[in-house]
Amino acid sequence: MNNQHLDQLLKKAITAGILPDGTHIEAPENRPWPVVLLTALGAWLAAIPLLAVVGLMLGSTIIHSVAGPYIVGLIVLAAAILPLRKQNTPLFIEQLAIPALITGSALMAYGLFGHLPGHFACAILALLAGGLTWAIPNPWLRVLLGATSAAFTGTAIALYIKNSHGAWLALHALLLLWLLASAAQRSVLSAKALLAAACESFLTGWLLVILAGLAFNSGMTFLAGASLGNNAFAVIMNEAAPQLSTTSKLFALSSSLLALAAGILPGRSWPALRPYSGAAIILAALAWFMPALGAVLLALSISLLAGRWRSASAAGLAATWIIGAFYYQLNWSLGNKALLFMLAGSLLGAIAWRALAPKISTTATPEQALSPRRKTGIILSAASVLLVANVGIWQKENLITHGQPLYIALAPADPRSLMQGDFMQLNFQIPFDTPSSSGINHQSRPFIVMKRDSQNIGSAQRIHHGEPLAANELKIELSPKNSRWVLVTDAWFFKEGEARRWAQARYGEFRVMPDGKALLVGLKGEELKGL
Repeated sequence: MNNQHLDQLLKKAITAGILPDGTHIEAPENRPWPVVLLTALGAWLAAIPLLAVVGLMLGSTIIHSVAGPYIVGLIVLAAAILPLRKQNTPLFIEQLAIPALITGSALMAYGLFGHLPGHFACAILALLAGGLTWAIPNPWLRVLLGATSAAFTGTAIALYIKNSHGAWLALHALLLLWLLASAAQRSVLSAKALLAAACESFLTGWLLVILAGLAFNSGMTFLAGASLGNNAFAVIMNEAAPQLSTTSKLFALSSSLLALAAGILPGRSWPALRPYSGAAIILAALAWFMPALGAVLLALSISLLAGRWRSASAAGLAATWIIGAFYYQLNWSLGNKALLFMLAGSLLGAIAWRALAPKISTTATPEQALSPRRKTGIILSAASVLLVANVGIWQKENLITHGQPLYIALAPADPRSLMQGDFMQLNFQIPFDTPSSSGINHQSRPFIVMKRDSQNIGSAQRIHHGEPLAANELKIELSPKNSRWVLVTDAWFFKEGEARRWAQARYGEFRVMPDGKALLVGLKGEELKGL
């Protein structure tokens, strides 16, 4: 859009009374991000000793008095707001005002939490953040203030409820407030552009807190736990996951109704989506099992309808997180979870196929039809995949049938994990260093020599260097795993609910070929008894 077109739109808006007289288009600021970053760093470094000096000048008596935190906090906030409201404020002064804004708010919070109950203090701080939104014109600061206001409002609601379900109720109360504010912005504030713009930034920050809270409240998502390991964040996320989520019918019903509304709303505004309206029922069914999903889908739908693409992207990411978190619901088996998603995916695919099939059949041209060469390529590709898979299966079956049996004692190890289903982490007794610590070349896989007794129980002897083996010896190829060499594998997968059965394992049962290829085929208990 060129400048002439923008000027025409501006004149029309002023004539219609939407914008006040004197409104003009400001030239975009040309601030390279390295300059902004370095200036901000300098301002923050200068602000720390400056605020410390101010604190020492005021003294502890004023800060710890009843009115002291409020008076000093308001003075610091006013000193921070004034440069932020001025036009063409130097970048250093602007960045210097940010820590002052945080300090003033912290002083107010210090006084409020010291003199009032927690939920009252949070409510007042939420209103303070809302008031600062109208006082500060910077859009990115308004987003942060909206997020701050939402966080304090949700905390106030949760503290007031004092219930184990407080987080879920507080987040959905925030969603209700966001919906009401969005409706007011569209119907009441639409004629007041400046006020509507401030409300837009504020509500964006508010929504981001809702989405983050719902995702956090759902627990760790699929595969993220493996990436993050056992760090504090992963532990907190898993502990935060409400296992009550699939047991409360009220939460399930609310989530389903919100998901149903999310599926229906786009069809009313975009007729092209009406053939896909059946997807709303499937989403509602999924939301029944995920109490945070319905609210996120509704936020996604409304953001799309309003053209808030960034908010919609955040909502889509939160929905993906929540769906992935269902993987860790312990009161469902992996088989049932897989069946649920397979059924949902099949139904969604069928709906899409039914909606698209008439268009494809009426618009397809002979050139778009599959040629014999393409059909042959598809068939050959499918045959190649089946061939590779079956060759691998045949190799394993051949090893199991013709390999020599060998039993190796297990050493204590972490018994279970949820990643990839239930499995035992195995650690076989090897009384010497593996090649990763003895300097053997990692370019070729090393072998370990096992000595068998009359019961085919093996004991590790040494690393094989190509020397002939005794009659009662076998070599086994080691496998790389987590920057170390392991004996074939370090895990035994089993069906969910059978942990007690496999906890009795004392030996790993292998089949070994003369060339060192080996496969773990089972676990044995005391005296090689079957489990």
